[in-house]
Amino acid sequence: MSQVAAELLYSKEHEWVQVLSETKVKVGISDFAQSELGDIVFVDLPEPGADVVANQSMGTIESVKAVSNIFSPVSGKIIEMNPVLADSPETINSDPYSEGWLAVIQLSHPDELKELMSSDQYAGFVKEE
Repeated sequence: MSQVAAELLYSKEHEWVQVLSETKVKVGISDFAQSELGDIVFVDLPEPGADVVANQSMGTIESVKAVSNIFSPVSGKIIEMNPVLADSPETINSDPYSEGWLAVIQLSHPDELKELMSSDQYAGFVKEE
């Protein structure tokens, strides 16, 4: 059974969102997603300043199994990327909810957070998959 962090919000595409402020969030992929992907070898994300749109691809994540899209759970502008992932993308496998985060996004539509699942809702969603 994969871990679900209680304090986070989740998308149906298995991304998590940590609310940092009213207009800023940190984003990553869930423990379930990283375990499904297998050993992650590369992450390709847009540079800070790039705009992202909720439910649209904001980059790719490559594992030994496949290349998968990373879907932005919110709309806004990337203001920071996790520098650790350039040299150590496998950090996502070992610590998806802390050291393995992907990006910090400045929200353009904070109300989109209401569309995301709570940890309990996400745990139920994963069980059904």
